[in-house]
This record gives sequence, C-alpha cells and structure tokens, in this order.
Amino acid sequence: MVGFMGGEGVKITFIGAGSAVWSTTVIRDLLVTPSLYGCRVVLMDINEERLDLVYGFAKRYAEEVKANVVFEKTTDRREAIKDTDFVINTAMAGGHWHYERMRQVSEEYGYYRGINSVEWNYVSDYHTIWGYYQFKLMLSIARDIEELAPDAWLIQIANPVFEGTTLISRETKVKVIGLCHGHMGVYEIASVLGLNPREIEFEAIGFNHVIWLTKFKYKGEDAYPLIDEWIEKKAEKYWEKWREEQCNPFDIQMSPAAVDMYRIYGLFPVGDTVRGGTWKYHWDLKTKQYWYGPIGGPDSEIGWTMYIASLTSKLKKIKAAVSDTSKPLTEFLPPKRSHESVIPIIDSIVNDKRAVYQVNVLNKGAIPGIPDNVAVEMPAEIDSKGVHRLSFSPLPKRIMNYVMIPRLMRCEWALEAFLEGGRDLLFEWLIVDPRTKSTRQVNEVIDAILKLPGNEEIAKHFA
Repeated sequence: MVGFMGGEGVKITFIGAGSAVWSTTVIRDLLVTPSLYGCRVVLMDINEERLDLVYGFAKRYAEEVKANVVFEKTTDRREAIKDTDFVINTAMAGGHWHYERMRQVSEEYGYYRGINSVEWNYVSDYHTIWGYYQFKLMLSIARDIEELAPDAWLIQIANPVFEGTTLISRETKVKVIGLCHGHMGVYEIASVLGLNPREIEFEAIGFNHVIWLTKFKYKGEDAYPLIDEWIEKKAEKYWEKWREEQCNPFDIQMSPAAVDMYRIYGLFPVGDTVRGGTWKYHWDLKTKQYWYGPIGGPDSEIGWTMYIASLTSKLKKIKAAVSDTSKPLTEFLPPKRSHESVIPIIDSIVNDKRAVYQVNVLNKGAIPGIPDNVAVEMPAEIDSKGVHRLSFSPLPKRIMNYVMIPRLMRCEWALEAFLEGGRDLLFEWLIVDPRTKSTRQVNEVIDAILKLPGNEEIAKHFA
C-alpha cells in the first residue's frame, strides 16, 4: 500500500454490501472524500436485490456529488476480493432471522434472550457460542484474502468483532482491523453533562463492547468530578424525565445501569458496555426496565423488536429514495461525512495521513494483563505503514478480575467450540449458566437448537 497517493489504482471491496443502511452511509463518506477519488469500488452480496439497490444508490450519489469513483457489483466473493487493497466485511451469515429463531427456541427451554446471552455479552447480534456460521464466514473471507490479495487490509465490521478479530488474527496472516462505533457514547456523556464535545479528551480501552473510560478531560482538566457531581445532584431528576420520555432503546449511556457499574467497578462504562454487565441487570424484562428504562434497553424483547423494525423502516426509505429519480439523493442523505471511521482509516493508510482511531487489534503488550494474542479495543495511530499501538496503564484490579477475565474466558470458549467442535463444549457453556436447572434442560435445549432447519452443519460440528 505504501506508494499510493490519492485514490488512483486503489480497489476497495465491500462484502455484505446489501446491508443497505450501513453501506449507504460508508459509500457517502467515501464519495465526499476527494483524496480517495480515482478508486474502484466493488460491491459484493449474495442477495441480488439488495446488491442492486446499493449499487444504484452508489452510482447516483457519485454522479450528484461529481465524485470520481468507479462502482462495480458482483455476487462472486472471490472475484470481488482478487487483487483488492481493502476489504470491508459487514456480512452476517443467515441474517438476523436465523439467530432470532435460535433465541426463540432457547427461551422455550428457560433461557431468557437465548443461550448466547451470558455475563458481559447480552448484545443481541453479538453471536458467540451459536455463531458457528458467522465465524466460518469471517474465516473464509480472510482465507480468500490470504490467497487472492495478501497485502490487503481487512476491516471487520460485522459482529462479533471481539471474537472475529481475535480468530482472524490467530488463524491467518491477514492485516485485520476490527471497528465499532460504541466509543462514541463518550459524546453522549459530554452532552448530558453540558460539555462542549470539541473540548473533551478521552481514552476508552478494553474488549469490544466492554470498554472503560480510563481518561476523561474537559478543557485540559480531569472531568470525572463532573460525572460525580451529576450523579449526586442531577441523576435522579434526569432519570425521572428519561423514564417518561424514552423512545430510543439505545438511550442508555447515562442510565442507572451505567452509574451502578461505575460505582461497582470504579470506571465509567462506555457505549455498548452498558448493555452488558452481569445477570443483575438482565434477569428478566422487569429487571431490564428498572436499569434501562421502560423499553428495557436495546436487547430486551421490546428494544430488539424496535431495532429490527427501525432497520426495516430505514431500508424502505432507502428504496423509496433510490426509486424516486425526481429528487436528488443528497436531499435524502446530505453530502457530509458521518462519524464512522472506515473511510478516514482507509484515507490514512492510502495517503499516509497519520491519525488516531479507536480500533480492535491484537493486544501485543498495549494493555497490561491481557494476553498478546487477544484482540483489544483501544486508540491507535494509523498511517501508510499500518497500525501503531500505544501504551496504556493497567485496568483496575476489580475490572480485570470481575469483567475482563470472565469475558475473555467466554471468547476463548466460543472460539474453541468453533475450531474444535464437540457437544461437550456446548454442555459446559450451559451447565454453569444460572438459568440452568438440570442437565436434562441443557441437553434438551442443545438438541432443539441443533435440529433447527439450517443448522444441519452445526449439528455435525457439535456431534
């Protein structure tokens, strides 16, 4: 990649480009980045209808903003990856419906919100122990990159980013960066505190969806006292109004759950971290509503239904906007960059623009106490030479012992189950679950999940 200046000759591949809500945002970001003009973009998806929709959007938007970017489309993944410079992977094997069916079956056997929901891992599309097909897809894409574009960068967007980035980094030689926008929750903290977001400095480190605010400054001064003051004097009044008006299931950054985690562990949880925790916050819907508001957070049966419905609604709006040629797409999606870091990272690598980004990469000594071969989320510098890790102070003992180590154990458990197979690993995953009442319950739920249509390959793997 070193030697590129500007986008001329650069090939960018989108795998899972049919994820229209995400893809249209990133494509717009690219088309308003002149320093990448001249690049060639290949959109790939197995769903031709969705692929055509995003391709049509990309072509029209490029014409409207007069962006010199060439778009192609294909359903052939290997063709899309061959000789590329960047692969952006947003693909979810089976789609949400497949995992919702497994969740439904799990609940029939007494496992509220599914067997995948465990301590510090309650995020609804963060599939680990039942993520066989997703891990297989991630690894096969990485294998294709090794063979067909060995110098390419893989930007891993699809969940689970923690397990996926760790798996790919261990099993292949691919240069992979996992990305998530959960750290943007810091700006919600600033907003609630009444701070100018342009004048805050922060550091949030840990695992993807388990990151902690290790530095928080405002105008150069420690801003943690401002959080403490808000909790003492304003939190109760804020929550009273919040419970009356909450309409967004993701509006939980300053929830009672977040403050409770701060009190217990000593650092404020950021973004999707608030969705995690222990069973204290997730035992049933009533418990979730106490900690996360009337919706119960994004991962309750109410919140997740709202989220899926919102995706469907956004997709319909995109279809309508692309179909209506009487109105410019720039009215639907204004020509300005989002807060996503995908395109800025590509720009930094292509044009040697050194900058700091929140990324998921192997630790390699950056965060003390975490093994080198485990992907951590942290700020890192990126330029044409790649990712340059920074050094961090150890996380507090309580966070390491009661959060990071248990979450790491679940990661290793899930990866071992994927790589080695065998029913015993599924059994051990569930026998320690507080929802488990008997070994019969464990065996019955495993049998029911493995017998689902579409899980024939999983059934063989875990035989």
